[in-house]
Amino acid sequence: MCNNHPHTHRLLELKKCMLLLFFLIFSFQVFTTAAQDKNEFPVRAFHLDLRIQVMKMPALKTFALKLSKGGINTLIMEWEASYPYAKQHAIIANRYHYTVEEIKSFVAYCSSIGIDVIPLQQSFGHVEYILKNYRYADLREDQKDYSQINPIKEEGAKALFTDLFKDMISTHHSPYIHVGGDETYLLGHSPASQEKVKKLGMARLYGDYIKMICDVVVSLGKRPIIWADIAMKYPEALKNLPKQTVLVDWNYGWDLNRFGDHQKLMSYGFEIWGAPALRSNPDNYFLTDWNKHFKNITDFIPQSAKLGYKGMVMTSWSTSGVYSPVFETHTDIYDLHAIRHVYPITGFNILVDAYISSLNNGFVLNKDRFIEQYAIDKYALNEADAKRFRTALSVRAFEINQGKVTGGEQTIPQLLDSAQQAAAIFAGLNPAKNKPEFEHYRLMADIRVQYLKYMQIEAAVNAPDFDPGTIPSLLKRLEALPTKEIDKRFIKLNQDSFYLPELKTENALRNKKIELLYSTLSAKRN
Repeated sequence: MCNNHPHTHRLLELKKCMLLLFFLIFSFQVFTTAAQDKNEFPVRAFHLDLRIQVMKMPALKTFALKLSKGGINTLIMEWEASYPYAKQHAIIANRYHYTVEEIKSFVAYCSSIGIDVIPLQQSFGHVEYILKNYRYADLREDQKDYSQINPIKEEGAKALFTDLFKDMISTHHSPYIHVGGDETYLLGHSPASQEKVKKLGMARLYGDYIKMICDVVVSLGKRPIIWADIAMKYPEALKNLPKQTVLVDWNYGWDLNRFGDHQKLMSYGFEIWGAPALRSNPDNYFLTDWNKHFKNITDFIPQSAKLGYKGMVMTSWSTSGVYSPVFETHTDIYDLHAIRHVYPITGFNILVDAYISSLNNGFVLNKDRFIEQYAIDKYALNEADAKRFRTALSVRAFEINQGKVTGGEQTIPQLLDSAQQAAAIFAGLNPAKNKPEFEHYRLMADIRVQYLKYMQIEAAVNAPDFDPGTIPSLLKRLEALPTKEIDKRFIKLNQDSFYLPELKTENALRNKKIELLYSTLSAKRN
């Protein structure tokens, strides 16, 4: 065939175009894959729990700015009763609630620094703060445990949460609403729920209700987000959920199948986000498990990336979300006490920055190297002192339940010895920068030592061979605990971020057992 034929030229040009097109497609795919490998969860989020420890608005904005500078683009706000609910449901808000203007200003500010604010409105479990008000009594799954909506009461629940979701939409601009849905411990508790379980099964009891809630969100033009623990337990419930639903797989250091078959969760094709934690069980007033949280960041974030999750949410729990009711009569709860209080978020900048570092550095975090470099950069410690800082921060902090150490074979005196060594290291270090922030480590360590000294005294009183003759010496040991000094330090360090009555309440609750034992022993001495 002659190459000068006009048809031949057209074929050659067509081949060149096809080769060029193929090259462009291939290059785009390589570029896209590289970008995904390099970064990124499209959603890089932080969850802030305001169920207790409600932050002052200026502090909240300062915290959001810190996150934004680190590349965080999403805040999930668990406002709970700090939200200024509209007039028809104003009874839900607590004494520390923000104003509507403050919420709108915060959302606008976050938008200006590149952060989408997603409201989290619990709508199934963890709704004590709503159901404690007898206006909503008919929606309770149990009339003595106000933690959960009765999933049979779909009509009433739909009306309530449609109102609350619309309220949230009026102050937030996010395409998402987080509806909670986790830890519904009372599923199948009421007679009506039990009847449905007998007929249709637990998956339908959960699934029908959570579908209704998600459908409401979709009808309002938003995408629903739910915690994935119960969905994993009853994966059949996922079949009918709207495909816009996002599932959040929260994992604080356990096997992927802890809540159920993880493969089934993946098989339904929903968008999934991962969620580690920087404050969670066993953390409380007296214990912060730094090792657990660093390991959680190190392990779960890269695992989530490999699984193809589209978002990452660092959760930060100020409390367990479980409440102890105070009854005035057999049927009238007049107060709820949060079970488990954790040191305020002000003391956890190192974990916030570790999370940000992981996201920005290919999901790789070397704990020891990070902590030492953080101490050098943030507090201007020398290398030797940075290693000492890392040693103090890495001391194992086991729980004590009913006088027994859990999670290890150590005794209370051994725990106390380790805690005192850590406290001595923090006390001996001399940061040249960010001194107020460094004081949180010292205070947390001193609170831990105070607690363990108290636990030794409590164990002595509970011993089968307790000698009443030791009461005077035990009282002196209780009196020697630096309770008032610690209380003052706690308020001084946190008063810019939190309201004074909140901090005084935290002090009172933290010291309650000490005061009660002192009163009891004093009465016996007299």
